[in-house]
Amino acid sequence: MAQTATLDPPPLLDLELRPHRSLSPAGFGLLMAVLGGASLASGLMFVMIGAWPVFGFLGLDVLGVYIAFRISYARRRATADRLRLAGDALTVDRLRPRRPVERWTFQPYWLRVVHDEGPPSGRDRLVLTSHGRRVEVGAFLGADERARVARLLTDALRRYRDPA
Repeated sequence: MAQTATLDPPPLLDLELRPHRSLSPAGFGLLMAVLGGASLASGLMFVMIGAWPVFGFLGLDVLGVYIAFRISYARRRATADRLRLAGDALTVDRLRPRRPVERWTFQPYWLRVVHDEGPPSGRDRLVLTSHGRRVEVGAFLGADERARVARLLTDALRRYRDPA
């Protein structure tokens, strides 16, 4: 008995959008080592001149920076938007830990990509809309990254609508 494999065409677009964190885990370790060393040296100076309570406050500063970075790293893993244009559907999956995946599916022929660029100090938005349904994607991205994603989406939809 012979098996026939069906080959799906490759997706026109497959993006996973995640919040950007510029400091790697190795960089975080180095930053904490430098900050801890500087606080220890400063704290020892204060202890030597008799201002020993300052030593504890310098330790609290280091602890505060550590906690802030750990929260930032946890938020990076907390949200991701995956956009996939394949076949006759553009699918948007919002991935969050310990929550079910939120999924929106759009027919790409009617889909509009709306990139509302706000004033320089305001927040712009990237919204996918079709037949009264809307979903904002990449809310955690910077303005230039959102504009790039809007161009990628628009180009992929153009290729979908006019494959020639």
